[in-house]
Amino acid sequence: MKDHKKKMVAPVVVTVIMIIYFIIYFGVIAALVESVVLKWILGIIPALFGAVMIGVCIQRIREIKGGEEDDLSQY
Repeated sequence: MKDHKKKMVAPVVVTVIMIIYFIIYFGVIAALVESVVLKWILGIIPALFGAVMIGVCIQRIREIKGGEEDDLSQY
């Protein structure tokens, strides 16, 4: 079980880093734009990316818990 926890760290760290990156990147762009509609769109995009990243991370953690540590071996 301890080996599984080590393998779960990478997907979680990558997910957190990517979500922080999306928020900062689109936040800076939204700060430079004056249109309110465009600011809303630039707020929705990182939220959608974050939701997808979290979904993929959860799926990967389930794969690791199920014993599929090396998902590339399927291909």
